[in-house]
Amino acid sequence: MKVRGFFYCPNLMETSVKNDPVVAIAGVTGAVGAEFIATMDRRGFPVRKLKPLASSRSAGKAIDFRGQKVVIEELNERSFEGVDIALFSAGSGVSKKFAPLAVKAGAVVVDNSSAFRMDPNVPLVIPEINASRIR
Repeated sequence: MKVRGFFYCPNLMETSVKNDPVVAIAGVTGAVGAEFIATMDRRGFPVRKLKPLASSRSAGKAIDFRGQKVVIEELNERSFEGVDIALFSAGSGVSKKFAPLAVKAGAVVVDNSSAFRMDPNVPLVIPEINASRIR
């Protein structure tokens, strides 16, 4: 499965992500959310803490992450406090509402929805074409 997306972080060059980041995944119960987790595992991506985020229907359930059960939290306005990287795959409506809050909280945001594709202040990254924009 190819996952396309882009970063939403106006001051990316000024953002420093830790070597052991707290990673939030908005839409963790969907197919792309599961692929985010699988890709982090395959690549040995360091994660100090995973914050799985989803709707109230999934809150309280648990997912497996690196041999541990992690409880899914309901996505809300305070979900991104202390988060270094926020991965979004919950639809453009959710991204439009919560991605700016994640950026304001200090997270680097990767969003695969169409929410910010036409925003001139948001770099659109298509790895096969312009992967260098990620920097």
